[in-house]
Amino acid sequence: MADKVALVVGAGDATGGAIARRFAREGYVACVTRRNADKLQPLIETIQAAGGRAHGFASDARKEEEVVALVEQIEATIGPIEVLVFNIGANVRTSVLEETARKYFKIWEMACFGGFLNAREVAARMVTRGRGTILFTGATASLRGGNGFAAFAGAKHALRALAQSMARELGPRGVHVAHVVIDGAIDTAFIRDNFPERYALKDKDGILQPEHVADQYLMLHRQPRDAWTHELDLRPWMEPF
Repeated sequence: MADKVALVVGAGDATGGAIARRFAREGYVACVTRRNADKLQPLIETIQAAGGRAHGFASDARKEEEVVALVEQIEATIGPIEVLVFNIGANVRTSVLEETARKYFKIWEMACFGGFLNAREVAARMVTRGRGTILFTGATASLRGGNGFAAFAGAKHALRALAQSMARELGPRGVHVAHVVIDGAIDTAFIRDNFPERYALKDKDGILQPEHVADQYLMLHRQPRDAWTHELDLRPWMEPF
């Protein structure tokens, strides 16, 4: 049998990397992507040091030809993609009065269009096998627009709609599509360095731990199809609704 693959698009230093490590511990080959492949090396080395297997790929999720080539290469040379995690954020705060058309479009490309391209290519393989899981990482902006987040909220709303449409179409064909709303600060260097008061809540379990988020992604993949979750809301206990 070919090795089973978990493809994590947007495997950053926090959530995406934690998800890749979690699936690798379960025996999946972690295929991880970023636009700059060199930044993936520490993650790959960590997975391998723990006895797992991982491959890194430089891929721009907005470029159709790169996405098509990526999925084809993985399926042909490594194994069937059993899980796709689309984890690209593009959270940039800008007043709508100062937003540029170029940046607005780029945010949509990164946070939504890239999700469509990657999910379409992977879904085409999954439906032929009658199984698979596609997980989209959402945010607070997936549910409501905030001051200064017009571009980000528009893109994340659209990604959520994509997930809903795909779930309704692909669920009957054996593919589990879920959308995960991450509502709260995540334990990252960015939060630590730029929002020290928020980061101080870590000792009170007031910010999300990437490893705990990753556990929930694995749980979604393992669900039986008579009890699939489509949307999962993850937040610290103290985060307001």
